[in-house]
Amino acid sequence: MTEQDHVTVNDPRGPVNNSEGHQYVFYGAGSDWMIRKGVEPLRIVRGDRVRLSLRFARPAGFRIAADRLEKPGSVVLLDAPPGSGRRTAAIMLLHELGEDGGADEEGARFEELPASEKDEPRLAPIAGDRFLLDLSGIADEEAYAKAQRLLAVRRSQVTEAGAHLVVVLPSGMAHAHAPDLEPHTVTLGRPRGIAVVTRHLRMDRMVFHSADLRNADLQRLCDRSPMAELARLAGLVRAARDSGRFGADFAGWLDQAMHAVTDRAGEVGRQVAEIRTTPERALLLATAMFEETHADTVYEAWHGLMRTVRHEEETTTELARKDFGERLAALGIERGTDGRLRFERLAYADAVRAYFWANFPGVRDDLRDWIDRAAGLHGLTTDDRVNVVVRYGERSLAIGQPAHLFELVVRWADIATGTSCDPRAVAGLELGLSHEEFGGWFRRRIYACARSGPLSDGLARVLTTTCLRSLGTTHPDQAVVRLHYLAVRKGEAAREAREALLDFVGRDRRLYRLLIDRLRDRTRQEPHGSETHLLLLTELLWSDRAPDPPPWPDLFLGWKTVFSQPPTEPWNPLVRSWLNAVMGDSTRDLALDVIVGATRGRAAALHRLYAIACGWAGVSPQPSRAAVAALLWQRIDHAQYARTGSTEHAGTGPLTTEEAR
Repeated sequence: MTEQDHVTVNDPRGPVNNSEGHQYVFYGAGSDWMIRKGVEPLRIVRGDRVRLSLRFARPAGFRIAADRLEKPGSVVLLDAPPGSGRRTAAIMLLHELGEDGGADEEGARFEELPASEKDEPRLAPIAGDRFLLDLSGIADEEAYAKAQRLLAVRRSQVTEAGAHLVVVLPSGMAHAHAPDLEPHTVTLGRPRGIAVVTRHLRMDRMVFHSADLRNADLQRLCDRSPMAELARLAGLVRAARDSGRFGADFAGWLDQAMHAVTDRAGEVGRQVAEIRTTPERALLLATAMFEETHADTVYEAWHGLMRTVRHEEETTTELARKDFGERLAALGIERGTDGRLRFERLAYADAVRAYFWANFPGVRDDLRDWIDRAAGLHGLTTDDRVNVVVRYGERSLAIGQPAHLFELVVRWADIATGTSCDPRAVAGLELGLSHEEFGGWFRRRIYACARSGPLSDGLARVLTTTCLRSLGTTHPDQAVVRLHYLAVRKGEAAREAREALLDFVGRDRRLYRLLIDRLRDRTRQEPHGSETHLLLLTELLWSDRAPDPPPWPDLFLGWKTVFSQPPTEPWNPLVRSWLNAVMGDSTRDLALDVIVGATRGRAAALHRLYAIACGWAGVSPQPSRAAVAALLWQRIDHAQYARTGSTEHAGTGPLTTEEAR
């Protein structure tokens, strides 16, 4: 591939990453600000997997793993060095299995499994499901031993169901592998680095020849760098081209990108060492955080940073000091014709941010408080605000401080007014959720918040939104769990969470059954709070909430729970909704049998159904209403006859309090 002199042009239309690095992808508002490149989501939806496959370079051993994975019920464990793109290889193994074997049919899942099952739904796989389990972040033997015990359970479940599982093993832990893992383990090599770069460049519509890549420095990078760094290199070539500031030929763009990858950290270190005053260093960092925003806004953010770090203002008037433009020029910062600021060198802002977070640990709390205020400056657009949040979040996560990012999410969400979500809070939380290392940490924090004491409406709305948009794609079962806890709270935000939850599960039969099972369990396990869960279950069972076609066995279990406990008032809208459904579609008349059967033949319950049907039929003299009501009455009569024709109370169960009155 790398020796050909023609150019392949494709249409990627989205963020893709051929590496084990991160790729944050935000969806919403149809804006480019919702797409962050350079990170990988915990689960890639089919469209993104297709685009990823166009950039994927197969490593040695990939074909062996693919052959083993083809059989239903197969489990493949990947052993590969860090930086080799092992996570991407795992995703591509599962994706290509679907492309070749039809596992992408409706109902089959493609998702990542959590490393722990604590407080999470049971796996319950079905044939054709594809699962990724990434254990590459495990670094100690005790944690790995726990993970292997859980893996043994999941292997059994996957094998029995005829699903498929790919596991990314941790590096340096071969001595701790259980012996029974060895037959399922495949060792992967490292892809050819130049092939990775070539594929990325061609997918970015880059015009070049293979001879343009015969560069000794580039070859050394390709031989030694992690796949994430090579993907970043190709992205920087594209950025150099798109900026229009670095010439008009491929060689110049590549040269700029290579300098950005290899030299920027040292350049920033030398510059910071040369500028010893607080104002200059603060301006350097403020520009790095707010690059591509208007100069006046950067100026305001700069002064806000100096106040936050408690720098004393100069006593002389501003007119007597070095002017703003002179300060910018001295730091290598350009002011464009549009008034926005940017560094003269490619990717310099990234390197500045990384340097300050790594080398000034004592001011990290101050930087958090500064971003809290500065991300709300009036001169910022929504795109600008989200860019600032993501830049801050990337640095906090890179140094292992997810709590700093989550704290800002809570602050911004708590002060939100009206019914809309603060985009800063949503962006920060989705960034954390999609982080390869800390995604699980953020899922656990959302779970703890959803179950905890009082929440502000703003935070509840942010949690609801991210559960739908992020977890709903990557971990749908976990999204249902968290939305359930948010939905049974009090207040307007809880009502919105309830609507979101019911709409979400109504589009997926498996999730619909999962929520029915959860609500049935809660009505039995929480006697003091069961009414809230029961009312939610009743609403879930309405005809317009059920998937199409209706899952009759699931509906029967739900109705049986509703009809066995008070209150009976919610029966009216539930039963009426299905009478309306049957009137509009005669093929749904099975609902009448299921509803009547769910009463378990209790006389009071049957009388209640009869009265509801009478009231419904009397609302309008339409013959179709009368006909449907008559069908229900026939089934009620049959159930009563079956009950009285046998032992009087056999199998009827106890009467509810309201039925006994």
